Amino acid sequence: MSTTVKIIELVGESDKSWEDAVQNVVREASKTIEGITGVEILNMTADVKDGELYDYKVNVQIAFPVKNR
Repeated sequence: MSTTVKIIELVGESDKSWEDAVQNVVREASKTIEGITGVEILNMTADVKDGELYDYKVNVQIAFPVKNR
């Protein structure tokens, strides 16, 4: 039996860190997507104010199996 995996791209944000931004996007996605099996971080950005980073953003791909019906 083979498994088909779907991958979607999402953007997450945090005012704390990039890691927290990834956690936020996975947490939110898992509310409507069952069985998330992996995440790949594609890009990380942040805004800068007065020489300090804030408003961290990540572009991620989330993988999950397609269910057979």
